[in-house]
Amino acid sequence: MSIVIAAVLATVPFPGKALSAQGEEIIKAGEVVSLDRCIRIALLKQPSIVAAYFTVEANRSRVGEALSNYYPQLGVSGGFSRYSSPGTLTEINSTLYGMGYFNQYTSSVTLTQNIYDFGKTSSQVKIQKFNLDSAGSDLETSKEQIVLNVKQDYYAVIQASRNRAVADESVGQYKQHLDQARGFFDVGAKPRYDVITAEVNLSNAKLNLITADNALKIARVNLNNAMGVPDAPEYTVEDSLAFNKYGITLDNALSRAMANRPDIKSLALRRSAAEESVQLAKTGYYPALTGSASYNWEGTRFPLDNEWNVGVALSFPIFSGFLTKHQVGEAVSNLNVARANEEALRQSVVLDVEQSYLNLKQAEDSIATADLAVSQATENLDIANGRYAAGVGNPIEVTDAQVTYSNAKLAYIQALTNYNVAHASLLKAMGER
Repeated sequence: MSIVIAAVLATVPFPGKALSAQGEEIIKAGEVVSLDRCIRIALLKQPSIVAAYFTVEANRSRVGEALSNYYPQLGVSGGFSRYSSPGTLTEINSTLYGMGYFNQYTSSVTLTQNIYDFGKTSSQVKIQKFNLDSAGSDLETSKEQIVLNVKQDYYAVIQASRNRAVADESVGQYKQHLDQARGFFDVGAKPRYDVITAEVNLSNAKLNLITADNALKIARVNLNNAMGVPDAPEYTVEDSLAFNKYGITLDNALSRAMANRPDIKSLALRRSAAEESVQLAKTGYYPALTGSASYNWEGTRFPLDNEWNVGVALSFPIFSGFLTKHQVGEAVSNLNVARANEEALRQSVVLDVEQSYLNLKQAEDSIATADLAVSQATENLDIANGRYAAGVGNPIEVTDAQVTYSNAKLAYIQALTNYNVAHASLLKAMGER
């Protein structure tokens, strides 16, 4: 966690730009950025990471607050008063005062020490330590969610980039077909219908290219937001969209999730804190033993008279209007809530792992089928283009073949994206990166 904390501190306060603490650009214009680099940038720049880190620090301070009751408490006080005595005699420090005015000076140093409070302070310390560890686990959960968000948006950029390439390829194909149709029409081999059809197909392909180009821009904006650098300059993502089979059984995935998920650890720690809160509430039935000492100065003129005292006090609650009873009842109810939330999370984790695992298997099975469809569509397009070039085909065949080919490539890209996103989601569900 220390590396992340150092990285977090390097980003506070946020400058609002894609700059490091030294003012250097985190991403340079035109740079090729890998997935790992995007993740490192997100862990450095995402505001939610900073918020989670300072939540940890706040809980660390609460531990110190709880520990403070073990230490002696030292205080100093002083005072000045001016009195008038209108016509009556007043005795102060064995001196009689009549008509007139006089000054009164007081000062004291007081020391108090908790001697024994039957576990109240120790319970408070334990509770805050549990909360501190829970906040640390919440920080890990935030980091894992950010990593998943970056992976999803990173693959979305690659998918949008590949989809744009398919749309651009379609424009080129339809331009070539239009040139062929015009050539045949000029020599009287094909009717004007073929030329118009080719022109319409080319216009539609250009519209699809505009849509694909905008989708790529939106995907980049989403990735920048996921990294916490919304004003990043233009850069290129490394195309790592590939099929690398991830072999794991469902039972293994579930066992690893139960062992690794930081949110499970967080709720387990909060449940432990709730258990300790029950013990803390019960200390309201017990006495408290404290010691005190003070040294006082008082008088109307200097040097002041002085005195000191030392003592111990035992306070025992006899009746507090059933306050402690209700506090214990509240703590027990909160403990039952914590236990129920922990069980609900465990069931949610099982669902999360199973869904991610099934999505991974579905995407894995889809890739081979989508790859075969691309091969078949490519062969079909080559045949249609060849037939038209030979003068025996018609524009409908070419259009259908081109649409089938584009759809097959888009489906294959989608299958690859689904697999990589499902893999990332399964790792997140298992509490791993």
